[in-house]
Amino acid sequence: MDEGTASRKLIPAPKLLEWLAITDMTLWRWINDPALRFPQPIRINRRRFWRESDIAAWLDQRVIAA
Repeated sequence: MDEGTASRKLIPAPKLLEWLAITDMTLWRWINDPALRFPQPIRINRRRFWRESDIAAWLDQRVIAA
């Protein structure tokens, strides 16, 4: 998988919750807290997806800020 394909990989909400080990309510809070700058979901047929590259970049920023 090249870098361009990795940046387009979409993670559905259930997998994101599992990957980050958080609840749906925590995810909702992160999305709605402007101070956290959590990536907004991409909605496809009422389902929520996130770009893997956006989540990885957000996590990297959180580590640097800590």
